[in-house]
Formats: sequence, C-alpha cells, structure tokens
Amino acid sequence: MSIRAQGLLLLNAHLSSNFSFRGFRRLSAVPRLQQCRSVRRGFSKSMACCVEGCDMDNGVVHPATDAYAEEAVEALKAGKVIAVPTDTLYGFACDACSLEAVNRIYEIKGRRHTSPLAICVGDVSDISRFAITDHLPHGLLGSLLPGPVTVVLKRGQSSVLERSLNPGFDSIGVRVPDCNFIRIIARGSGTALALTSANLSGQPSSLTINDFENLWKHCAFVYDGGLLPSSRAGSTVVDLTMPHKYRILRPGSAKEETVAILEKHSFIEEVTI
Repeated sequence: MSIRAQGLLLLNAHLSSNFSFRGFRRLSAVPRLQQCRSVRRGFSKSMACCVEGCDMDNGVVHPATDAYAEEAVEALKAGKVIAVPTDTLYGFACDACSLEAVNRIYEIKGRRHTSPLAICVGDVSDISRFAITDHLPHGLLGSLLPGPVTVVLKRGQSSVLERSLNPGFDSIGVRVPDCNFIRIIARGSGTALALTSANLSGQPSSLTINDFENLWKHCAFVYDGGLLPSSRAGSTVVDLTMPHKYRILRPGSAKEETVAILEKHSFIEEVTI
C-alpha cells in the first residue's frame, strides 16, 4: 500500500470517529438553532443548508429567521399548523379563519373545544379588525403591547373573525408578542393567527422545541428560536371588556407591569363576588 493510500485510510478513520451518526444524534439535547450555527462553522455552506432543513426524526425544523418567514406564511395560507417561538413560550399557530386548521390544533393538543383559543396579530393597529377597542383610552394597548400580555376584548359584530372560532364566546384573547418572527408571519398571512402553547393539554409548557418533540410530526414546520429566556408562566391574561375596569384572568409573567400600566390609565380592578 502506498504512503498516500495509508494516509487516506487514517484520515477516513479519524473523520468516522469524530462524526458518527451516534455522535450527531446526541446534539438533540442542544437547541436546533445553536446546532445550525455550529454546523455552519464546521462545514461548507451547502452542507450546512442541508442539515438546517433536514427532517429531524418527526418534523421539518428550521431556524426562526426572516429567511423562512415566507415559507411559514405559505404553510398558514394552506391551512397547516406550524410551531413557533413567542416572547413567552413556544406555540402552535394556524390561520384563525380556517376551521379545519383550528380543529387540527385541538386534536394535536388533545384539548377540549370548549376551551377558547387566543389570536395573534402582527401589530397593535390590527387589533381593531378583530375586536372592539373604542372604549379603551388612547395609547393603552400600545403601552401593553407588543409584550407578554393577552388582552381579552369583545368581538362585536364588525369583527372579521370566523364565528367558528371559539363558538359561544363573545370575547377573544388577542396577542402581539414581542417576537419579530411571529409578527412577520402574522403580517404576511393577512389575517389573525390562532395561537396556543405547544404542548399536550395539561402538560408543562415548552421553552425549547425539544420539550414538544413528540408533537413535531403534526406540524408542517417547527421553527427554532433556541431556549426562550422566560418562565413557563406564559402571558398575563387580562380582561378589558369593560370600560375603565380590568380583571386578571391569569397572572402569567407580566402581572405587575400590566397592573401598573392599567392603573396609570385610571383603570380599576373588577372584583368578582
């Protein structure tokens, strides 16, 4: 055997020991966005793109970046369910006006249809298309949102939401997450997104995509924003259906800040007897 051939054999053996499939699978404990970055550093651009968009066991995983926003919008318009990061938790999202897609989310989560879903819009100015905001002081919603708050408002007759979403409820929870990716795709969809936490109903909420890996197969795409720097408390849910009154329905992760803003706008807490 020539010296060149011996060298190639040694090189192949070295590469095999350092990049076995077993070693690659152990990366599953690391957020996929971090994996993509480390892969890009170690391999060529074309090879990195291959790993970035590959089928990770059950679902197609991509980083939650602007480059994949158009793909996410097309999936939503096609009635698909996707998984996305928000400013609090990972969530399942779909077109709120697609009955089939909304029902799919309930099926994925194993959730009762009597439990309402919130919606997500791209900008605060979009909220008035889906809910009544005339009774709120100027600037209140802009002070609360974008952020980890869900505001509950009455739909009203002028709401463009399909009546098949949360039938029997005359109010709707609305979110504008402080998360660029989901806001971009909400704008691109041209409508509201139905949004709920990415987990089985009754199970802990998800701060990484690994937390709900068993549910990837039900999503068209899973978008990875890495480990979310928050607790599992989710958004603060506040009822603002009554003029100058508020009711905290779920403390969530921003109760103190929310109450301070509401009191600054002369809101009084509604006491439930």
